[in-house]
Amino acid sequence: MELLITSLALGIISFFIPRNSIKIFGLFGSFVSLGIACVHLINFNPDSIVTLFEPQSMPFGLTFHMGYDGLGLMMIALTNFIIPIILISNFNNTSTSESPLFHALVFFMQFGLLGVFSAEDGIMFYTFWEFTLIPIFLILYWFGNGTNKILLKFFIYTLVGSLAMLASFIALGLNANSFDYQDLVAATIPMEQACWIFTGIMLAFAVKIPIFPFHTWQPDTYTTAPMSGTMLLSALMLKMALFGMMKWLLPIVPEGLVEMKWIMIGLSVVGLLYAAVMCIKQNDIKRLFAYASISHLGLIAAGIIIFSKDALVGASVQIVNHSLIAVGLFLIAEILESRLKTRELNQMHGNATLAPKFGFWFAIIAFASVSVPFTAGFIGEFTLLKVLTDTNIWIGVISATTLVFGAVYTLRAYQLSMFGAPKLESLEDLRWNELTVFIVISLAILLFGLFPHLISDLVGPSLERFITLFNASTSH
Repeated sequence: MELLITSLALGIISFFIPRNSIKIFGLFGSFVSLGIACVHLINFNPDSIVTLFEPQSMPFGLTFHMGYDGLGLMMIALTNFIIPIILISNFNNTSTSESPLFHALVFFMQFGLLGVFSAEDGIMFYTFWEFTLIPIFLILYWFGNGTNKILLKFFIYTLVGSLAMLASFIALGLNANSFDYQDLVAATIPMEQACWIFTGIMLAFAVKIPIFPFHTWQPDTYTTAPMSGTMLLSALMLKMALFGMMKWLLPIVPEGLVEMKWIMIGLSVVGLLYAAVMCIKQNDIKRLFAYASISHLGLIAAGIIIFSKDALVGASVQIVNHSLIAVGLFLIAEILESRLKTRELNQMHGNATLAPKFGFWFAIIAFASVSVPFTAGFIGEFTLLKVLTDTNIWIGVISATTLVFGAVYTLRAYQLSMFGAPKLESLEDLRWNELTVFIVISLAILLFGLFPHLISDLVGPSLERFITLFNASTSH
């Protein structure tokens, strides 16, 4: 339970830390959380399921039950790794880095995310899922520059999806007479109910990922959010839905997939293609990266729906890779916007000459984003595309076009912003914190590209259990 208690305590204590000390305290606290996660990783046996809190029976079939398997621990470790990177990225942004309120909200966000990834009760999963909406909404409201219309759209989309998921979990609990994960998995659900339950839960996940056509809140929200808010959304919060698909949807309501499989694959593939085309048309670099995120996440979602071992391993690798890439890309957008006072690509030229270190690391992140060999993205996307192609050749071919489009819009963004005659006489090159972030995420992407078994060995037994549960239910 120290995983959850630490982040909650850090959030509360942050309110009482002076402004001139809060960013040091924030970094220290985030590294403490990371250290705790590393201890859990070192001591974890992938074949086991760790119980953080023994199930305690409560009224109405509720249970207070916390724990994690390999997949959950991967998400916990990823969360505790990304949080300090976000705080380091944000170190020189005085409006947020010197705000006790901002750090408190980040740690409360971390608390909610860890709760989502360690909940072993359906209502607890939903409760932590909803809790994460509070700190991210307040970060967007107090530290972003979005209009009330954009914030309201984000809130309504997520609220409607969440209510649909709540109704579905209540229906599941009525069938199982319990909300404990093992009881929900074991429950037999009539086909008609299963389709509705599947649709309700998947709606919440589709909004959060987001999958076409539930994506329209994302570009505006990402563009107007502060850098740290965009990073939290893209690198961590959206991964709750991908995790939920693997653990809380398909193993529990596999009957629904019989009717919905091709619809969900179709929407995911249409979304990844649509978002990739939209990227090519964008002149706002932050909006371009927002649509790129939709495209990459659509491929992951399509792979998860296939629900084979290879597909889930590829999705797990790509989840980690996308989180790292998202931090790098949105840091690049922030550097350009803060230095040049614009996000318009046609107003950026020649910056590689003025800031050669930035030009170099932008190129590294760009190559990683288009999944060149020896990066984690190459392993993840190749595996997912192979699985989709084996499932249906046309689905695979259409999905593979994202590689071409990805190279076009990423290299176009690099060319327009880095090459040509400089617009300015001078440009500040990378600061120490920005350089640190680029080095760390690049090394991590390379590490998982060269040694993807670090991820597959951790999550493999968990994924096999999910597939066994799925097959046992669908064979009845």
